[in-house]
Amino acid sequence: MEPLYQQTHKQVHEIQSRMGRLETADKQSVQIVENEIQASIDQIFSRLERLEILSSKEPPNKRQNAKLRVDQLKYDVQHLQTALRNFQHRRHAREQQERQREELLSRTFTTNGTQKKILDIANMLGLSNTVMRLIEKRAFQDKYFMIGGMLLTCVVMFLVVQYLT
Repeated sequence: MEPLYQQTHKQVHEIQSRMGRLETADKQSVQIVENEIQASIDQIFSRLERLEILSSKEPPNKRQNAKLRVDQLKYDVQHLQTALRNFQHRRHAREQQERQREELLSRTFTTNGTQKKILDIANMLGLSNTVMRLIEKRAFQDKYFMIGGMLLTCVVMFLVVQYLT
């Protein structure tokens, strides 16, 4: 059992060092390194199954220690598996953000053109520029009425709580 445990322990440390290299790898080699790490993790899991069987066959005085060591290795490997998944998730999110950013940058936004289209539609509906300006002015004024009403409501609620308690 001891040589298999040592090999597995050494392989866990190798994976940890590869995880460090994964952060600095370029875009082309990241997928290759991820696949190598995943293959190593899968191999370690199969070794851990074998180690569990072997630890149960140890003499009673060494069995508890052997199981503890195997459980520790299993925990370490699960931690590495989770770290790899987190890295992959972050990488996919970063790639998706880059694609979305490129898509947004490739679009042309013209607010003046949009406003002109809205005015054209309004003119088609029979609304004049004067009416459109009145609507915009009213929306601006309504915003201040809403904020004033919210502040007045808060003051009234504060006074009610203050005088009733």
